[in-house]
Amino acid sequence: MVFYVVLENSNQTTVEKFILLGLPSIYSLQVVFSLLLFLMYTMTSLGNILLIIIVKSNSRLQTPMYFFLSNLAIIDICYSTTVVPKLLTNTLSKDKSISFLGCAIQLYFHAALAAAECLILTIMAFDRYNAICKPLQYHMIMNQKLCHGLAVGCWIVSFSTPVHLTLYTFRLPFCKSNRIEHFFCEMPPLLHLACTDIWFNEILEYSAAIIVVGGTFALILVSYFLILSTILNIKSTKQKQKAFSTCASHLSVVLLFYVTMLFMHLRPPSSYFPEQDRVIAIFYTVVTPMLNPIIYSIRNKEIKVFIQKTLTTIFVR
Repeated sequence: MVFYVVLENSNQTTVEKFILLGLPSIYSLQVVFSLLLFLMYTMTSLGNILLIIIVKSNSRLQTPMYFFLSNLAIIDICYSTTVVPKLLTNTLSKDKSISFLGCAIQLYFHAALAAAECLILTIMAFDRYNAICKPLQYHMIMNQKLCHGLAVGCWIVSFSTPVHLTLYTFRLPFCKSNRIEHFFCEMPPLLHLACTDIWFNEILEYSAAIIVVGGTFALILVSYFLILSTILNIKSTKQKQKAFSTCASHLSVVLLFYVTMLFMHLRPPSSYFPEQDRVIAIFYTVVTPMLNPIIYSIRNKEIKVFIQKTLTTIFVR
């Protein structure tokens, strides 16, 4: 199979396909890995779909917080879907390749959905800030028009952000190799295949990471600093506990997602460790989207009550 094409009137070559190498080489390990991956992906999809259905079918949950939670659930389903189906196919077949165009599409959607998750988590922090710090003006501030505008803006900005990164990455000549030391197409392993100076691409990637990942995380920290200041000034212990409980789920999800994202994308471009990066990538592309609906279900009283009522109705019948 030919993987390289020589460009006319040039000594450069371009890649037709990439080979994804970030998978276990022993067959028995591949089977175990595939089963675990399939189970986690199924849990991710069913858990987030169930969360969306619960929010849409319960009139008491038609609030800004749950509207943004539904958006987060959609992002999580899509985020895992950009990686897992292709990963499962490659794990179970002898062909570990992905086409040049397929790799570009996967990189673009993975980056766009990562940006969408950062933005929606920031919007959710803004919602919690208004709910706790400005309770009397909350419904006036977080009206339906603003909520829909923030959600639409989140999707537009997130899908616009990685366009230039993807274009500049796939304009590079990949003549060192076509073997990616990763299980999907991500920026760092791709840049290491380029046979030209990649300083401009590294600056672009680092700048985007600082703005999208670092910037949104800073806004979330500011929101929670203001929330904490307000909570500490509340005299009633019961009201304090209620305020803390409304933020617990969101804060857990934020920490779970941002710890890995900050480590992966806000570090020196030279510090690239394939084996370590694969483990971290599994965590934020598969594990975190699976855990998000579980965290919200466990920590959220209204969702727990609705699930209990639904299960009771099913089993009683």
